[in-house]
Amino acid sequence: MGVAIAVIAGLASYAVTQNIGVAAVLAILGIVVGLLNITEKEVVPFLAAVIALVVSGSSLSVILSGIPQIVMVLQNIVVFAAPAALVVALKAIASLSSSA
Repeated sequence: MGVAIAVIAGLASYAVTQNIGVAAVLAILGIVVGLLNITEKEVVPFLAAVIALVVSGSSLSVILSGIPQIVMVLQNIVVFAAPAALVVALKAIASLSSSA
């Protein structure tokens, strides 16, 4: 759902840099995904995917600067995925520290 909102908002020319409401909704949805949807088995693949997404998103934003809707979609997806990754990483750290 968060990715769909990110894509629709990006195509409708609502970048998170222009609209704090879109950023807030995407960030909250990302936190919810991080808290509820990512299991312990999925932590490493999820974090690797988010790292790849953030790196490729920033690189592609430069390359595709002539197509602003795609840049906005990428920015919106990163704003959705980053809070989820933060929550998942913090959960993984807590799990590792409690099992040691």
